Amino acid sequence: MRGGNTPTTHLGTRAVWGGEDEYLLQGATQVPVVHSVGYGYDDLDEWHEVALGTRPGHIYGRNTNPTVHVFEEKVRILEGAQAATSFSTGMAAISNTLFTLLRPGDRVVSLVDTYGGTNKIFSEFLPNFGIHASLCPTTNHAWIIREVQQGAKILYLESPTNPTLKIVDLRQLADAAHAAGALVIVDNTFATPINQQPLALGADLVIHSATKFLGGHADALGGVVCGNADLVQQIYHYREINGATLHPMSAYLLLRGMKTLHLRVRQQSASALKIASMLANHPAIDQVFYPGLPDHENHAIAKKQMRDFGGVLSFSLKGGFDAVRLLLPRLHYAHLAANLGAVETTAGPPRTTSHVELTAEERAALGIPESLVRYSVGIEDAADLIADLHQGLERVTHELSIRS
Repeated sequence: MRGGNTPTTHLGTRAVWGGEDEYLLQGATQVPVVHSVGYGYDDLDEWHEVALGTRPGHIYGRNTNPTVHVFEEKVRILEGAQAATSFSTGMAAISNTLFTLLRPGDRVVSLVDTYGGTNKIFSEFLPNFGIHASLCPTTNHAWIIREVQQGAKILYLESPTNPTLKIVDLRQLADAAHAAGALVIVDNTFATPINQQPLALGADLVIHSATKFLGGHADALGGVVCGNADLVQQIYHYREINGATLHPMSAYLLLRGMKTLHLRVRQQSASALKIASMLANHPAIDQVFYPGLPDHENHAIAKKQMRDFGGVLSFSLKGGFDAVRLLLPRLHYAHLAANLGAVETTAGPPRTTSHVELTAEERAALGIPESLVRYSVGIEDAADLIADLHQGLERVTHELSIRS
């Protein structure tokens, strides 16, 4: 067996080889894209065993698929999980997981700083099913623990958060949640398994929007959840019936992207720190949000639980949204797009990206100013990105007469 999940292999090696052995056919070095919807069996007893899940195999594309299975296995290996199952999008992974595990009368505790779509599930959709969500001040660990101790089925966390890059102490909160009988779910999209492994810090389940860093090329939608095998099986069953299935071609593209995950994340993290450091000293910048900066309020926690600090940062501009209007169109090396984690740099304000579903008043209540720009660093040379930001900020400084 080549690759696989052995104690001696590093994450970069697992990202390339993990999960692929069984599905490399007839000497091929790449996993094939299997488009077949149905899988035939001459032996009816074997077919029945596969259908019941007591024997390995595939019966129907909505349930499982060979290419999709390899993607799930690669994520499982990278996160050190017992099992993994995939979805058509990251939001499908989040919503399917929550609706699988929660029942009317249950209570979920989370953070005010979750992704906008996740926030909508907590504030708009779960209440329709009689499920209460308590959203806590993100960095107030005592508040979060107190809420969990009052009774919760799930503690749902993001770290780093989207878009203001707050950090929570995953080990501390997981221990407190388990003591209170709650399950712990962590959205690890920003960190990736290269920089952080929440299961090793006590989480029960880890979720990724695979569309972002895992795929890394902005050409395939996907989501995945991994962790405790019994929980993942329940979530898989909900997904196979409700139908938010990952397409095999998307699975192939995500697999191809994951082979360079460790290289991309290493470059993006290094560049993000250089860019954040530059921005922190620029007269047009009001505040920089990046956990790699020593003065970030959660830097010590991030340093303790992360290998590196990730490829996303955000910053607020002096001059409000007028400054954002001036800066973003001026950038040469950033797509102004609602995406992140790609090889190309992307940038945009929360009003059109992470929190487009919310009003300006709702964003303000969450501590997200209209002057904020989320900047997802690509794999370009950091010096070029810094020069690009400098020339854009020069216009902002000139037009708005900003002084240091």
